[in-house]
Amino acid sequence: MTDARPPWTEFALLGLLALLWGSSYGFIKLAVTEIPPMTLIAARGSIAAAMLIALVMIRGDKWPTDARTWGMLLVQAFFNGIGAWTLLAWGQQHIDSGLASVLNSTSPIFVVLITLLILRNGTIGPRATFGAFLGLGGVILMMGVGVLDGLGTEIAGQAAALAGAALYACAALYGRRFAGLPASVIAATTMLWTAIWLVPAAFIFEDPLTLNPSATAIGAAVALGVFCTGFAVLIYFRLIKTLGPAGVASQAYLRAGLGVLIGVLLFQEAFTLSIAAGLLAAILGVALINTDKRKAR
Repeated sequence: MTDARPPWTEFALLGLLALLWGSSYGFIKLAVTEIPPMTLIAARGSIAAAMLIALVMIRGDKWPTDARTWGMLLVQAFFNGIGAWTLLAWGQQHIDSGLASVLNSTSPIFVVLITLLILRNGTIGPRATFGAFLGLGGVILMMGVGVLDGLGTEIAGQAAALAGAALYACAALYGRRFAGLPASVIAATTMLWTAIWLVPAAFIFEDPLTLNPSATAIGAAVALGVFCTGFAVLIYFRLIKTLGPAGVASQAYLRAGLGVLIGVLLFQEAFTLSIAAGLLAAILGVALINTDKRKAR
């Protein structure tokens, strides 16, 4: 176990990761009107894979040479991309966006529950546990308690959103297995696996060759692939090593907070007392998670 107080650079990267993943919703909204969901996430993974493979080659990092490691990276790709993206893309078509945001923010809760109830390895302490639930409470306050009114109505969509968040939690926990690999290699291989699976799926379920998207939609898809995926997963796999699974998962609360602040600053949405209290709770939750001395690194 390393020092329980990570360098501030890691917290800055956590905030950047939350910003990159938080902004992905806007790019998806721009692109998905002209590019079907499966084709969009296939393009997202392919663009990220190409960028990251080029980075690995430029840096001269070594690729895994054994089949077992490649198989483990396929499992990581399922948790972090193939399965999670597909479930979340499908679920968000059937539930309100506010409720989807809350459900998508539950990955720190799943990290805590999996660690305490299944792994039982003593790496999650009471401070991180309280922080995870406090942060989720903060997200609900920011979105408005009324956002939960739809719970129980669209069961399949809500279950898909929760399952996607659970897969993200599994990705954070499983990602610790690759401590010996550079973050660039882990990111590149998982995105390569994601593209290998999702590109054929896009051709099976949709017809990408008949599309004629606008420059705006193409630009949004490229930004989604390069920034919200390529750079983001590179930061993500670094933070798994430095902040640990619960720490990197806590970006979900910062992501929700940044989304609300963007609405206030750019779209003149009201900044209410509930939003202020929720933002404070989310930030405090993230701080508690990342200063738990028992938290795994």
